[in-house]
Amino acid sequence: MKPLATLSFMTLALLLSACAETEFVVHTAKQVQSATSGDRPDGRYKVGSPYSINGVWYYPQVDYGYVETGIASWYGPNFHNKDTANGEIFDENAVSAAHRTLPLPSVVRVTNLENGRALVVRVNDRGPFAHGRIIDMSRRSAQLLGFERQGTAKVRVEILPEESRQLAEGYKSGKPVRLASLNTEPVPTPAAAPSVAVSKGSVSKIPGTIVLTPPPPPVSVAPSPADQGSAVDLARQSRSQDVVQTEPEQTEIFVQAGAFTNANNADKLTQILADVGPVRIDPRQVDGKYFYRVRLGPLQSVEDADRILEAIIGKGYPGARVIVE
Repeated sequence: MKPLATLSFMTLALLLSACAETEFVVHTAKQVQSATSGDRPDGRYKVGSPYSINGVWYYPQVDYGYVETGIASWYGPNFHNKDTANGEIFDENAVSAAHRTLPLPSVVRVTNLENGRALVVRVNDRGPFAHGRIIDMSRRSAQLLGFERQGTAKVRVEILPEESRQLAEGYKSGKPVRLASLNTEPVPTPAAAPSVAVSKGSVSKIPGTIVLTPPPPPVSVAPSPADQGSAVDLARQSRSQDVVQTEPEQTEIFVQAGAFTNANNADKLTQILADVGPVRIDPRQVDGKYFYRVRLGPLQSVEDADRILEAIIGKGYPGARVIVE
């Protein structure tokens, strides 16, 4: 195997942009335990050391500028009521997620690019470790984002720096902070009220139109005094389950085998992967420096991307990944 060029995590996030239908891929890095009776643990703040899963190295770090697009999966029944990587208790019916490198806990916004649904969640677990996935959502999160049945979705994951800093500072001080709501956004005030009279009339319904009834507003549950500021309270708040509807985005799926600063190295890899599928070199300038990305795609489906990804990994390139642009 020829080593790929070493890139920083931020550069990889710029260049490279599972649990579902197979009864959930087992997260080999999780040391899960059955939950004991009684109060649930508050968990702890954790970044963690570099670790390797299936030949791929992951480097946990604090990154308040993190944004990545890729494929999301979800997990649930096999881990319900078991320990997460930071010592909390996983609840498949709460809004949470697993990520391979972000600090635990962190707060991220996950947007389903296919239907425009966006949800803010707490990351409190490690994973996913299936190839080609960037985040594992709890079952309830997948339901709210609209991809529970299909198992995967094209998503954008972006950290919310202020909320994540609050969590980190609270855990480090031994007093986990309460976040009033994870899924609220201020409504902009109109610049001015209309100065003309407005009349209302009825119009005929367009054939094929579907009228959606707005869901009832989320019910707030007041925390008990003992739970104020605890991770138990934060977990309760994650049940707020508010979804923000945005516009869907047109995206394409690629498999990227590597990124090189030397065009000759990129060309050699295209020759090695010629029998896998149509492969090309896609140059990209980042911070004034050129990288030559070796890619296959665009691909028609996540299943096609998974198949090609496994073929590339089988040729000795475990750093290959599925990206969405």
